[in-house]
Amino acid sequence: MAGHSQFKNIMYRKGAQDAKKAKMFAKLARDITIAAKSGLPEPDKNPRLRLAIQAARAESMPKDNIERAIAKATQTAGGADFVSVRYEGFGPGKVAVIVEAMTDNKNRTAGNIRTIFGKRGGAMGENGSVSFNFERIGFIEYPLSVADADKVFESALEAGANDVITDDEHHDIETLPDDLGLVTEALEKVFGTPSASRLDWKPMVKTDITDTETAQKLLDFIDALEDDDDVQRVYHNAEISEDVLSKL
Repeated sequence: MAGHSQFKNIMYRKGAQDAKKAKMFAKLARDITIAAKSGLPEPDKNPRLRLAIQAARAESMPKDNIERAIAKATQTAGGADFVSVRYEGFGPGKVAVIVEAMTDNKNRTAGNIRTIFGKRGGAMGENGSVSFNFERIGFIEYPLSVADADKVFESALEAGANDVITDDEHHDIETLPDDLGLVTEALEKVFGTPSASRLDWKPMVKTDITDTETAQKLLDFIDALEDDDDVQRVYHNAEISEDVLSKL
């Protein structure tokens, strides 16, 4: 299991599902508000907003929550501006980690992330300390229901994509960073709005995790990072075998 999948095949711990869903909805709402604030608050005229709404719907976010997030964009004009920030370092098992966050207070966010690294067996580094182990790619995701793997593969390559991987849940399409917008636009004409379209970090070198103790520490570390309100996504280069995962 590689980091690019972001542990998609690991079930959230029972009992923490509701809390995680609430935090996820809060982050999705922030994405919608920022997208609506960056252009017109109308999905058909704002591609970034359209994608943010689609991502929220894919996670079963209630319609009322989505509408409130859009309305908030017009109510907060002149308010706090959110900026994107990136942090890099190593997690348990010397796994390379990239954390992307959206914040209105960089000092607060940096302090929180540094604390998580320190308390969870990681080591925070400078920007560039691990990103050389990753390549920047465009990432587009569709649910399996849009078409069979052959159809998606052919359409994606015709649109200019580099690769398509179909698993048990999604069609994952990879592009060059500069081609992301054009490929997304072409595929929208065939399959509709994707569930995700964004720039991602793809690990080029993997770190094998072969024991359950390190694997558990790493999962707890990733959970702690993702639990932070400002963190949007966490990328890593861990490779955890199914055998190790089955023992957790």
